[in-house]
Amino acid sequence: MHHKSVRSIAPATLAALLALLSACAAWGGQRGEYSAVDPGYPVRPIRMLLGLPAGGSADTIARLVANKLGEAVGQPIVTDNRVGASGRIAPHIAATATPDGYTLLFRASFLSELTAALNGERQYELVRDFAPISLVAKLPNVLLVHPVLPVWTVADLIAHAKQNPGKLNYGSSGVGSSGHLSMELLKKQTGIDLLHVPYRGAPQFNAALLSSEIQAAFANIPAAISILGKVRALAVTGAQRSPQLADVPTMREAGVAQFEITVWFGMLAPARVREPVLARLNAELVNVLNGSDVRDRLMQQGAEPAPSTRQQFVLFQEAEVARWSGLLRETGLTIR
Repeated sequence: MHHKSVRSIAPATLAALLALLSACAAWGGQRGEYSAVDPGYPVRPIRMLLGLPAGGSADTIARLVANKLGEAVGQPIVTDNRVGASGRIAPHIAATATPDGYTLLFRASFLSELTAALNGERQYELVRDFAPISLVAKLPNVLLVHPVLPVWTVADLIAHAKQNPGKLNYGSSGVGSSGHLSMELLKKQTGIDLLHVPYRGAPQFNAALLSSEIQAAFANIPAAISILGKVRALAVTGAQRSPQLADVPTMREAGVAQFEITVWFGMLAPARVREPVLARLNAELVNVLNGSDVRDRLMQQGAEPAPSTRQQFVLFQEAEVARWSGLLRETGLTIR
């Protein structure tokens, strides 16, 4: 009976089926090391790449989340800071890593990656080359100035910069960072001229701001908290005021229309990691972010926990790509 049913298939159809099965077998043989997930995953430590240096807000949040997620899955998650190329080294390593669930990426937005892609420096695809796990947190930047400047509002800063074109320095945690893009957008919208001084990360430009080596900077709120009181906070870049800086207006309230920048953090894996692994990581990470301990600690730093489904994270990233690529083209910003 079995042989009869096989012989009843048209020769061309049977040949096509055999070719397909052969191709699948060959593909499975090439990827055999990835195709079988240990039912006890994870069975060894996990590496989580981060493209920013130790000590900054991204690093602080990444380590908090990694420690708690490691406890939840029963294996340590080791944060691996790979700094360089404006934060693009870590994503490049992650995009080409073995997709077995033991290499993750903690992404802090992707503004530098997006600007590189728009400039033709594409090493990997922002969305296609990664498997989303979950959004982690969102937070605004805050505009800081050194007290040496006779400015107390954003309007004061704009007026002072116009009176002293090219004489003020501002710092950021690197070319293409959210702090860099925030100030370049302010320059574009208001016609002011400040010189950009990029640093390796937030700790470095914090020190430069405290010493007045630079006179202004847009900083993530968690990174700025330690120096508030020694520098002036003029405005935050979110849609609403930050609970941690309730007396500080938004950029829109300060008179700069259409100015809203929110930094986000998310966790991803290389594309092609198997669904059971991604589902486990998503479920555990969402539980961690919904836990009162992590939630409270993130809120204390000015960050808003943002657990999501994997599909929600995909849609969020696609919307961010569309929004920022459009804005960069519209404003003519060139970030190098």
